[in-house]
Amino acid sequence: MPRERTLAILVIVIAVLLAVTGISPYDRTTWLMEVAPVMIAGPILILTYRRFPLTTLLYMLIFLHAIVLITGGSYTYARVPLGFWLQDMFSFGRNHYDRLGHFFQGLVPALATREILLRNKYVSTRRIAAILSLCVAMAISAWYELIEWAAALILGQGADAFLGTQGDQWDTQWDMFMCFVGAIAAMIGLTHEQDRQIARIQHIGR
Repeated sequence: MPRERTLAILVIVIAVLLAVTGISPYDRTTWLMEVAPVMIAGPILILTYRRFPLTTLLYMLIFLHAIVLITGGSYTYARVPLGFWLQDMFSFGRNHYDRLGHFFQGLVPALATREILLRNKYVSTRRIAAILSLCVAMAISAWYELIEWAAALILGQGADAFLGTQGDQWDTQWDMFMCFVGAIAAMIGLTHEQDRQIARIQHIGR
């Protein structure tokens, strides 16, 4: 299937999921806060596609991250069925679906940062690109935790579903750790394929 058609299908799937889950989410405020990154990033990616198309790998991972966010927004992270299934299978003490979200919060921004740095020649080596990509991912994680803190202060008890701490006093630290794990996984396991796809894009653009 041609790349453009595949990406168009992904966009349609995300739009449909946003529409369906937005009809009657478990908590409207939580849904809005969780899907806000999708609503912001989606139009930006569409508008910049012709001028700066990303690798297919990155588009697919952004799509998966969007699914994770929309699902978490629809159920709230503490109530996602997949999390309960994992909780029962591994005898976890709580629903860990939010850990998956924070893993992607590290994996996707790290790869996106790396791609932008290398393709625009902002750095001279891939080692520097990897280090800066990790730093950006962790900075995003830190800012997200600050946003959650602000939401807790502003909304009070209404922020519980958004925070998804489930009584875990170390939730913030775990969130940032999972982001770090996701970023490291991206740098170790996906950079070779990303480089291959970047080379293909640059060859076509000549």
